[in-house]
Amino acid sequence: MQKEDLIKNEPVLSKNAIKVLEKRYLIRDFHGNATETPAEMFYRSAKTLAEADKNYGATQQEVDETTKEFYEYISKRYFMPNSPTLMNAGKDIGQLAACFVLPVEDSLEGIFETIKNTALIHQSGGGTGFSFSRLRPKNDIVHSTMGVSSGPVSFMEVFNAATEAVKQGGARRGANMGILRVDHPDILDFIHCKTDNDKLNNFNISVAITDKFMEALKTGEDYELINPRTKQPAGKLSAKAVFDIIVDGAWKNGEPGIVFIDRMNEYNPTPQIGEIESTNPCGEVPLLPYEACNLGSINLGLMIKNENSSPCVDWDKLKNTVNVAIHFLDNVITINKYPLPQIAQTVRNNRKIGLGVMGWADMLMQLGIAYNSEEGTKLALQIMEFIDYHSKVKSVELAKQRGKFANFKGSIYDGNFKDEKPFLSYKYQGKSAGLVSDEMWEELDKKIALYGLRNATTTCIAPTGTISMIAGASGGIEPLFGLVFIRDIMDGTKLVEVNPVFENYAKNHGFYSDELMTKISVDGTLAHCSTVPEEAKKIFVCAHDISPYWHVKMQAAFQFHTDNAVSKTVNFVENATKEDVAQTYILAYENRLKGITVYRNNSRSLQPMNLQKKGKANALAGQEPDKTKQTDETKEHLCPECGAVLGYGEGCYICPNCGYSGCL
Repeated sequence: MQKEDLIKNEPVLSKNAIKVLEKRYLIRDFHGNATETPAEMFYRSAKTLAEADKNYGATQQEVDETTKEFYEYISKRYFMPNSPTLMNAGKDIGQLAACFVLPVEDSLEGIFETIKNTALIHQSGGGTGFSFSRLRPKNDIVHSTMGVSSGPVSFMEVFNAATEAVKQGGARRGANMGILRVDHPDILDFIHCKTDNDKLNNFNISVAITDKFMEALKTGEDYELINPRTKQPAGKLSAKAVFDIIVDGAWKNGEPGIVFIDRMNEYNPTPQIGEIESTNPCGEVPLLPYEACNLGSINLGLMIKNENSSPCVDWDKLKNTVNVAIHFLDNVITINKYPLPQIAQTVRNNRKIGLGVMGWADMLMQLGIAYNSEEGTKLALQIMEFIDYHSKVKSVELAKQRGKFANFKGSIYDGNFKDEKPFLSYKYQGKSAGLVSDEMWEELDKKIALYGLRNATTTCIAPTGTISMIAGASGGIEPLFGLVFIRDIMDGTKLVEVNPVFENYAKNHGFYSDELMTKISVDGTLAHCSTVPEEAKKIFVCAHDISPYWHVKMQAAFQFHTDNAVSKTVNFVENATKEDVAQTYILAYENRLKGITVYRNNSRSLQPMNLQKKGKANALAGQEPDKTKQTDETKEHLCPECGAVLGYGEGCYICPNCGYSGCL
């Protein structure tokens, strides 16, 4: 089939999606005018990725068929790769990965080599994650000069300044993740390094929490600090006191976050290569040094069919989408032009990919299932188990055709790993969510023993940021932040925008009215609308209607069958207490999460994902801010594309007006 036949009909996209594509994705001329349509962009990505099959012996006819298949699935919004793939596939830059992790060695030469490499990555449009845990603490001796070290936090400020300089000439704001182990002697300085919202604005920060720390917290004991230079004890701190300081920071402004570093390494697929020290900027991909994120998401809201006049999950469609997506993502690794040779080698040796989901809230609403319910978490387990299983079946198929990932020997999937049982059946024995039996996992393990796996990881729940707006889907596995909000349109008039699933439900159940929709837009939710039926209130819950318990339980349900980690924000109401935050962290650890992000409403200077209050600007409305009253601090929380107040969800800032996101 020729290009013209494929793209003759433009994909069905919202006005906001088209606006986002025109602003940031479509090829433009020197005057800034788009020179391709959305259909042509999808075709460019599909054709470029399908061409990778030639590396494995595919004929031109087979490549054409794959092009058609890839185009169909992304243009129909069933699946979306991460933004750099849509933006850069088929262009000279050819850099298709969103994020990278770089090592930070304990030497001046190593530190500034990493800063140089960071600049190259940011220039290519990628984000970076670092662990600063190898750096000696402040006031520690530097033998070469007989001076003393300034410590990890001081070097983070150098990284931050370099990011600031590079982003001035780039198209995208640089994003970093900074991580420090809780047993590093400078941990208290690190926890406090973003107390002032004006500092380290190009960083998210997270504390790497160890099992030893959590055990000391449980027993009320002190824990040891370890000097990374000498590997020797360097004092003790009260686990409870340090935990309280972390909680205090998170309660005040959402930082630091926490990652459970031992949990991440427990499921490190290639422990023979090294330990995981850091994650990407949004925290959902634990990576070895010089690894990169290669991510994509399935639009669950479109994985629905009607059966006997009732909506249900279309499992066949979901399976087919998984197969296409895994094929697509493996091809990304084959053709990607990486900014550093070390990254190219490490990525191609492990071939990690991360297939996740978006539109989860859309799916639940269509099925009439409450987000904060046992039924909701059970379905989450079933959905992710199904995706996990079929993603690995496809990865085995690719391994059979193309070869297993180079570091398979010694990996957790290798039958000789620690003389344990085969990994998958060992992990999931007797724990099926109902769709994949123990026998199916055992059979998969046998195939892995014969052929290996093509990809060291296959699943990850990433922030979907802008791609969920392109797909017309709710973000990741988050609940909605509002059902109705007011959007400014071009001529200055205001338009009431209603979630389409809720709009149809309200009309079908006889309680829709323009007056009611305007009333709901005040705070976005149905909680205080007495005229709305109770059943509707249960189904159409929003982020702040949901207790932290259910936020964590939902994240845990998806995490169980996710190789990497899960990006999600636990949203607290403004009057939540520090004890609420503390209990949520403990619940996250007990539910075996790999990390957690919390955000208390109104805890930063400008309200992220705030729901409208009478007499105040509606953060969801995308209203034009009063630019005469902007301060430098204010500008940090405004969309660089349209000037609206940025929202906060999935661990990063998102503009609900134009779709700009710090997360690709």
